[in-house]
Amino acid sequence: MTSLAPLLLALILPPPGLSGPDPLVPAAAETPPLKRPNVVIILADDLGIGDVSPTSAGCKIKTPNLATMAASGMTFMDAHSTSAVCTPTRYGLLTGRYNWRSRLAKGVLNGNSGHLIPADRATIGHLMGEQGYATAAIGKWHLGLDWSRAGGEAGGAIDFKGPVTNGPDINGFGHYHVLPASLDMAPYVWVESGEVTGQPDRREGVTRQEDRYGWYREGAVGEDFVIEEALPHLVAEACRFIGERAPAARDGDPFLLYLPLPSPHTPIVPVPPFEGASEMNPYADFVMQVDHHVGQVLAALEAGGVADNTLVIFTSDNGCSPEANFPLLAEHGHDPNGGFRGHKADIYEGGHRVPLIVRWPGVVPANETSAALACLTDIYATLEDVTGERGRTTGGEDGYSWLPIFGGAPSSGRRTLVSHSVSGHFAIREGDWKLCLSGGSGGWSAPRENAAKKQGLPPLQLFNLAEDPAEQKNLSAEEPERVAQLLRSLDRTVGAGRSTEGPALANDREVTFLPEGVVLPAGD
Repeated sequence: MTSLAPLLLALILPPPGLSGPDPLVPAAAETPPLKRPNVVIILADDLGIGDVSPTSAGCKIKTPNLATMAASGMTFMDAHSTSAVCTPTRYGLLTGRYNWRSRLAKGVLNGNSGHLIPADRATIGHLMGEQGYATAAIGKWHLGLDWSRAGGEAGGAIDFKGPVTNGPDINGFGHYHVLPASLDMAPYVWVESGEVTGQPDRREGVTRQEDRYGWYREGAVGEDFVIEEALPHLVAEACRFIGERAPAARDGDPFLLYLPLPSPHTPIVPVPPFEGASEMNPYADFVMQVDHHVGQVLAALEAGGVADNTLVIFTSDNGCSPEANFPLLAEHGHDPNGGFRGHKADIYEGGHRVPLIVRWPGVVPANETSAALACLTDIYATLEDVTGERGRTTGGEDGYSWLPIFGGAPSSGRRTLVSHSVSGHFAIREGDWKLCLSGGSGGWSAPRENAAKKQGLPPLQLFNLAEDPAEQKNLSAEEPERVAQLLRSLDRTVGAGRSTEGPALANDREVTFLPEGVVLPAGD
């Protein structure tokens, strides 16, 4: 494990070269530069669109490094994760395919779960690796690993001394150093290239009653694993990878770094000097720490001499969780979900509308915002365009390239977005119209589905987001033809196995989406 003494000292100091906004970069080119860019994807965990200043004017948390990144790049104001929870969104980002097409119909995996993405499913790791990129996944995996088991039995206890198979390596990542699942899910070990780096030597856990913010489930903890140091440790590993790859990248051998952070998800454990720095609560402190670590990654790119030829994408896997303590943050005038209804797990906008900032000097114009509808499945299609690998039959089936937007177009061509909640409820968006196939939130906020049924609420909710971004007025009874049209559109998207042009494909399971009592309307 990397020594954390230099890193913790670095936490006290601002990242070099990031004390102010970057100089304005040239206007966006029509096409990428001939030299293939490095790619860094930073995925925050449970970070709301209202938690960073570039996507929320009312943000009360200081996020200077993300503001700097936005000043030298593009901020998307209508960007969405595929799901309102962790595992499914990661599936969608890596494959460019809607998560509900996989065998995971709802919920998330845990730290003991087997692998979700089969080796033959195209991912951005495969895509970039086949183009000669050095590929690495460093951070929270949460897509399943196949552990060795005592006695070789599927349900046996984990044998931490045995090999760990079917990890990020089978999904196209040549190097990986990962946390198996969320930082509040055991086992708490680092897995690197097929083995655990430190054998568990204790069991730990903290209850919600013991710590409102810093709780985590009891389980085995590796000898080299410290909960509070997990986030800085992963960022140090990422910066080390950048430093090691930078010389080759300068010579034309680029890299892809997928960096899914375990924060600001629970356990919410900010370290000094961020502990107490927000003067709001530990969640706000932790967001400030996340912002600082983004600055460290950008500084590592600068130090390696590769910042000008690196595409950096920063986003989040879903909306903010109630673990952030919304009432207390509201007392300070801060709304993690930026005024949108709902939060993590929900089908409402607060569940899946996320911050998205993209920086690529010379291609992405500086200090720009885009109102284009975007989804994290689009990352795959964008990287296809970056590498010139468009036209594959599978991979990116539900993605649209952002390159036209970088060149000044108002849209990528995406007009439809399908969203998914923790309980497996669907929503479909076309233009300003959004149809939720649920009577309630489809997640954790009120009304939950059982409560919605008891209240006799209609099983479908139609909103016009241009006029009603907070999703307060259900227009389903007033717009029956629009409801019918959206249901038929969703049926076509599900049945085709893709939402982009191309041959029809099969889903991994039979996908059902109609609420109880709702019948698919006839028509073209």
